[in-house]
Amino acid sequence: MLLPGAQRLRGILLRSCGSLGSPGRPRSICGREGEEKLPLSAETRWKDRAETVIIGGGCVGVSLAYHLAKAGMKDVVLLEKSELTAGSTWHAAGLTTYFHPGINLKKIHYDSIKLYEKLEEETGQVVGFHQPGSIRLATTPVRVDEFKYQMTRTGWHATEQYIIEPEKIQEMFPLLNMNKVLAGLYNPGDGHIDPYSLTMALAAGARKYGALLKYPAPVTSLKPRSDGTWDVETPQGSVRANRIVNAAGFWAREVGKMIGLEHPLIPVQHQYVVTSTIPEVKALKRELPVLRDLEGSFYLRQERDGLLFGPYESQEKMKAQDSWVTNGVPPGFGKELFESDLDRIMEHIEVAMEMVPVLKKADIINVVNGPITYSPDILPMVGPHQGVRNYWVAIGFGYGIIHAGGVGKYLSDWILHGEPPFDLIELDPNRYGKWTTTQYTEAKARESYGFNNIVGYPKEERFAGRPTQRVSGLYQSLESKCSMGFHAGWEQPHWFYKPGQDTQYRPSFRRTNWFEPVGSEYKQVMQRVGVIDLTPFGKFNIKGRDSIRLLDHLFANIIPKVGFTNISHMLTPKGRVYAELTVSHQSPGEFLLITGSGSELHDLRWIEEEAVKGGYDVEIKNITDELGVLGVAGPRARKVLQKLTSEDLSEDVFKFLQTKSLKISNIPVTAIRISYTGELGWELYHRREDSVALYDMIMNAGQEEGIDNFGTYAMNALRLEKAFRAWGSEMNCDTNPLEAGLEYFVKLNKSYQQYERAPAPLHPCQIHDMYFHGQS
Repeated sequence: MLLPGAQRLRGILLRSCGSLGSPGRPRSICGREGEEKLPLSAETRWKDRAETVIIGGGCVGVSLAYHLAKAGMKDVVLLEKSELTAGSTWHAAGLTTYFHPGINLKKIHYDSIKLYEKLEEETGQVVGFHQPGSIRLATTPVRVDEFKYQMTRTGWHATEQYIIEPEKIQEMFPLLNMNKVLAGLYNPGDGHIDPYSLTMALAAGARKYGALLKYPAPVTSLKPRSDGTWDVETPQGSVRANRIVNAAGFWAREVGKMIGLEHPLIPVQHQYVVTSTIPEVKALKRELPVLRDLEGSFYLRQERDGLLFGPYESQEKMKAQDSWVTNGVPPGFGKELFESDLDRIMEHIEVAMEMVPVLKKADIINVVNGPITYSPDILPMVGPHQGVRNYWVAIGFGYGIIHAGGVGKYLSDWILHGEPPFDLIELDPNRYGKWTTTQYTEAKARESYGFNNIVGYPKEERFAGRPTQRVSGLYQSLESKCSMGFHAGWEQPHWFYKPGQDTQYRPSFRRTNWFEPVGSEYKQVMQRVGVIDLTPFGKFNIKGRDSIRLLDHLFANIIPKVGFTNISHMLTPKGRVYAELTVSHQSPGEFLLITGSGSELHDLRWIEEEAVKGGYDVEIKNITDELGVLGVAGPRARKVLQKLTSEDLSEDVFKFLQTKSLKISNIPVTAIRISYTGELGWELYHRREDSVALYDMIMNAGQEEGIDNFGTYAMNALRLEKAFRAWGSEMNCDTNPLEAGLEYFVKLNKSYQQYERAPAPLHPCQIHDMYFHGQS
């Protein structure tokens, strides 16, 4: 049964939807402040050559044009198919916030807001920026835990953030029903901005600094040239570009298809409603902070003397625009809206009216239902794309307004300086690969939209679209015994459960059900022997005439001798840690490189780019999906494996960081004497189809030694206690190797000839392990 107010609201909404399917500008839709202006006219001139061509005239593309031109790039051309802001920008709600549950994405938010604060003064264009602050509401005890968890991260940033009591919330938002409110997470400086005016101001700034913004100029063809440049064709003419940037919003898939890429994006319908004047709002002496009711899954802000309210429906009720994925965006679609669907959001309307009772008697003047583009994990895809030279993307923005300013600066810095200004691997477009099917994308985008406001736990797992085609040979054997985690499309055991133990996924901010099992696995590896599935590792084969020269150029460490392995780091031009890999010299001039699962295409892109730039004669092959990997670790590991091979595994013959090709019960493997646990161990690289047979042989051979499984949670605990660094945790593009304690692996005066006489390098921690923890 609907509340009386909801029944009235339903009627008003249905009566007001008739004309909303036609084109319009944001102020005519949303009643935003500021004088209605015609769009800034496009320039009539044309350029045949450009340093950078940006495809797409939404807030993100225009921001990049602004930042590149302002930073001094002379030939910046932006091509827009119809007019600026056509797409998701013009109908956006315009929310801006310093908050993000991650760490480095807060830097993007910070740079956006700081830009928006000064943009009007710089360009002379009104942007309609309001900064009344924002409050996230905690109405359950677990939300309070989440806020406390987030407060532990706030010291990383210059922006203010506080947990505030109900009394302070009531003072700041007097129209709120406080019956369920336990606390609030308050961010001063948050607010909202007019997306249309913002984009026009950025466009004015881009032109001021010399960028050419051309529209209407739809891109009809992208042709790569052998020298890495592009011919970008439009009805207006062709542009030769040193690089192209796809910032085409919900047309990004179409742009990608021009060069054979299937970007994993899907448009979803997002609705919000705008009320007319509400007397209680008009009577306020200051603007209300933006409110986010996380349990109710909606945002609410003041819009003039009324309110703007936007919900995120559950994944069962939300609507993805599937037809656009299969058939493409309808020709000519730009500043249009979908028909509103009140039934989808009614439960959120009821919650909103309970939390903010003045909504019950509000008249609705507009309903906006427009497309926004989601990637599978809701985060945008930003940066250069692996496998295609000089093709960059800035796509998949579910929150384009708050990301636009910061992403424009981030990409501009990366393009101009040859490396990212800070680590944002969570936005790397190369986090997706061939395993990312259309079905997976839709399932994950639906899940991400529906989970927009759920509690964000540490070690969170989401299960839609799983498993993908990317499962190891052991998946079926292990899935009923363990809790699987998702790693770049792979399923990998996080922890194993025993009979009688709680097998459910129970995330928490306190000790959860995996605490005791992981402790048992930790002891298993420390005291006996354990087996772990490491198949998700990224694996590359590099060989050729210049392979040693290329690797010597790529890595800060020296090249290991044939038959040995070392830990090596790829550093950016400014000396930051771009990647960490293990490098095994298998035969003269042929190498096996191993990286973490989440870094596979991130690292491969860098390697391929450096090989092309340096003109190295090498063959680089990604063999990640071809090889399975088993890790065997613990003080009894040698005893177990020695039963299965005629190869001498003794310390004198098979030394630490050696690599050999051998057979384990007639199964060919590449065995590397290394273990991320810090204990005696080997990693066994083999054909993926041999994984089950190899695993069964090892488990059977190890019964006397008490062998058992362990997962990545236990491995992480073990590596932390050994002080082994992990890329993405103790080191990344935010740190240089000396800050990360990696000085042993950085040879400041090396030359590639050294590899001939280089000993197998030992980390001091490894030497300690050999003497005191049974490595020998």
